Amino acid sequence: MTKYKVVMHYPDGEDDEYDETFDSYEEAEDHGRYLSSCYDLGGEILNMSNPGDYPYDENDEGASYEVIEG
Repeated sequence: MTKYKVVMHYPDGEDDEYDETFDSYEEAEDHGRYLSSCYDLGGEILNMSNPGDYPYDENDEGASYEVIEG
């Protein structure tokens, strides 16, 4: 049975492959969307707490994800 993993791609050029595996491509894709939204929300919250140290532009590309077989 094929398992799937999520690889996150961050704007600073870093990539992060998660160890968690999923039974279907759709489950992995849902998790990738969730992680992307968490990244965006975290940036927004950090900006609200200290905008000088954590600039936030909602038009920036943010994090993206890729689903791979794992």
